[in-house]
Amino acid sequence: MKKVVVGMSGGVDSSVAAILLQKQGYEVIGLFMRNWDSTINNDILGNPDLNKEICPQEQDYNDALKVCEKLNIKLYRVDFVKEYWDYVFTYFLDELKKGRTPNPDIMCNKYIKFDMFVKEALKLGADYIATGHYARIKDGKLLKGIDENKDQTYFLSQLSKDQLANVLFPVGELKKEEVRKIANEYGLPTATKKDSMGICFIGERYFANFLKNYLPNQPGDIVDVETKKVLGKHEGLMYYTIGQRKGLNIENRAVKYFVVGKDVNNKILYVAAKEDNDYLFSDEAIIDTINWISDIKPSHCTAKFRYRQKEVPVDVEYHENEIIVRYKDKVRAVTPGQACVFYNGEECLGGGIIKEVRKNEKKLWYL
Repeated sequence: MKKVVVGMSGGVDSSVAAILLQKQGYEVIGLFMRNWDSTINNDILGNPDLNKEICPQEQDYNDALKVCEKLNIKLYRVDFVKEYWDYVFTYFLDELKKGRTPNPDIMCNKYIKFDMFVKEALKLGADYIATGHYARIKDGKLLKGIDENKDQTYFLSQLSKDQLANVLFPVGELKKEEVRKIANEYGLPTATKKDSMGICFIGERYFANFLKNYLPNQPGDIVDVETKKVLGKHEGLMYYTIGQRKGLNIENRAVKYFVVGKDVNNKILYVAAKEDNDYLFSDEAIIDTINWISDIKPSHCTAKFRYRQKEVPVDVEYHENEIIVRYKDKVRAVTPGQACVFYNGEECLGGGIIKEVRKNEKKLWYL
């Protein structure tokens, strides 16, 4: 009997992944990852977690334990606090300092879930590892999950073929409502548990208050990019991303303003009125930190520049350590630090990190 070690997160997806693998005849073992130490890295002011008797990560562990007990699965626990800090959180902070918008979940997958976790799973005698990701693997290809609204291949785009070689994604063949239905049928405590929306393994926190522990506020002006008029003050550029509308400290509430750029050296947050203002659109981007999962290196394919954005047709031009991606249909809010992920139909080909955004072959001066 083949042995599978499942990354049990305390959520419904990994819970159902364990059920499906049991039904398929595997010997299933659970492994819970602790990647953040809330007792040391406490948030300041405004963190609702500090008012709870148990921190969210411990609650997740308890939920995972209840599921494993119900399914008669052994659950082990491993501590990756130092590794998460070294490989994911420091990257996150460094990117924010540069005025970029990083995606730590992608790096968590690359360095923690599909590297450190795998090494621990092998110590437990694993033939395979499994997670609750909405994705599929077929003939060595990484394919989108059946549920288009939940597909998570975007977050797996920095993995290598070797990292995916002995991985199973049981819920990738299901839609979310089917997953919850199975969890209900088994009477699992995670059946109705809300999906986590926070930064991976740090959880949902008041973001600004959380960051104050690690990055000092650097206040500056909020400036209308067209008129150059100062509209208000911000506490720090790291709290904003391109395209953001909410949370802007602007007195004129009659006009809807959107973040269009950052001047890190002068601590200026640039905004513009109207959701479809020209400053939010670009037609090409420079991509680095490139990772190809597929053997195909396309000159034409589709790409998405944020998790929730739709794919767009792109032309790809290759250079030594970076590529230029051009898109005929201008795309809104392409943001340095986010991932650009490439697709050929259902297949995720790989991806990279957005280094620079351009329009008419020129770098956007306000980014």
